[in-house]
Amino acid sequence: MSVKSSFYKWHRVLGLIALVPVICWTLSGLSHPLMSNWFRPHIPVEVYNPPVQSKLTPRLSIQQVLDTNQITSLRNFRIVSFNHVVYYQVFGKDSVYNYFAANNGELLKNGDQQYAIWLARYFTQDSVSAIKSINLQKTFDGQYQPINHLLPVWKVSFSRPDGMDVYIETCQSRMGTFNNNSRKALLWLFEQLHTWNFLAALAGDTFRMVFLLTLVIVMFFSLLSGLVIYGLFWGKFKTAAQKRTKNGRDEKRIFQRYHRQVGLYVSLLMFTFVVSAAFHLFAKLYNTEHERPAYEQLIDRKELKLANLKLPVADSNVSRVGLAKFNGHTYYQVTDNKKAILYFDTQTGTELADGDKTYAAFLCNYYLPEDKEIKRVKGRLTISQVRQFDNEYGFINKRLPVQKVSYPGNGNWYIETTTAKLATKVNALDRAEGLSFIFLHKFFYMSWAGKDIRDIVSMLAASGVLAVALLGFASLIKNK
Repeated sequence: MSVKSSFYKWHRVLGLIALVPVICWTLSGLSHPLMSNWFRPHIPVEVYNPPVQSKLTPRLSIQQVLDTNQITSLRNFRIVSFNHVVYYQVFGKDSVYNYFAANNGELLKNGDQQYAIWLARYFTQDSVSAIKSINLQKTFDGQYQPINHLLPVWKVSFSRPDGMDVYIETCQSRMGTFNNNSRKALLWLFEQLHTWNFLAALAGDTFRMVFLLTLVIVMFFSLLSGLVIYGLFWGKFKTAAQKRTKNGRDEKRIFQRYHRQVGLYVSLLMFTFVVSAAFHLFAKLYNTEHERPAYEQLIDRKELKLANLKLPVADSNVSRVGLAKFNGHTYYQVTDNKKAILYFDTQTGTELADGDKTYAAFLCNYYLPEDKEIKRVKGRLTISQVRQFDNEYGFINKRLPVQKVSYPGNGNWYIETTTAKLATKVNALDRAEGLSFIFLHKFFYMSWAGKDIRDIVSMLAASGVLAVALLGFASLIKNK
């Protein structure tokens, strides 16, 4: 068998193996801009800004509310307002949110559900449609995917023709995401054809990623073999074409010719798709360490000596008051209207200097795997508050503001101190993979032209790859 024939044989075999995955990935890739941009459902309000404490004017302190209801311990609290009533939202020992009126301490039945519905109506600006259902969701699924990050959330479903669902995190008064019927269909299509989550349901997520990585490697060698064939035997293709023209014969291998030509034009784009996808899957497989459970605190009522309504901060500047317990002390955690987070001892009222950075370092130490130790480099920690999303800490992480904790050898850890949650962690591998994915796979290098143009370019690229696959298959069928 000649070298040319061997290359052709392997190219055809690799191309056939990659054919179905390429069709699935390009079609679902074409659907992504429709889902995330052009056909994305409209929602009138996406962010809720709570009123400052001077506009809430609670009559009772948290101590009075706890004593009235004979509550001896809690995990956290804050003040919220909805349906023209001010409440203390108390996160209890049983990890359940209860709502007590701030004027008399009376318990609101099903308060967390009522607040979730109120927020859902606020975001949709829909005060008319009936609520079809409301369910507390503690895990991700096909319609509320891990990219949304926030859990637990209330799934509030409206009885509307568009089938609107809104996912609400009541502890922060924010929205996880929202879906209408068309978006649900596109999410299902993307999940089945692009991420192949059905494989995870059959054999686990590790199997899914290994299988997809194998297919991506096959695609790479199919691309490489095609380029080698075209590069090594380009002269023969040209000579054969010239002979056909000279002898007046018709081109019979038109699919094969266009497959080669279009493949050459889009080969660089195919290469960027394949490399970024492989890197993405490899990074997912590499980062398999299990994260520690979310940090939990339990605070005794006796620790709350100073009333929350007598803190040395003007009520007109206070947007949130909660609790934080760390390093053997309990503090009032006060978020002001400029997103600064201050800490005051619940016994003495003394402010903790750089309290939010100290708490972030404490939480980072908690979340760090046991085989590592932050304390050894504590003196070299760099901690800074992040208030806007960027290329490393993107919009998909949902949480703001966060503290960025950086230390040698362990990358950057992003901590949301108001919930004591680890927002994300980014090491050198994650950083490189993230940049390759957004630039090579999602075409962020076209962001200067606007989201619409970027999406058009990405769809044209996916269409080109799809055309190459279909032309190659048509060529194989015709020439058999």
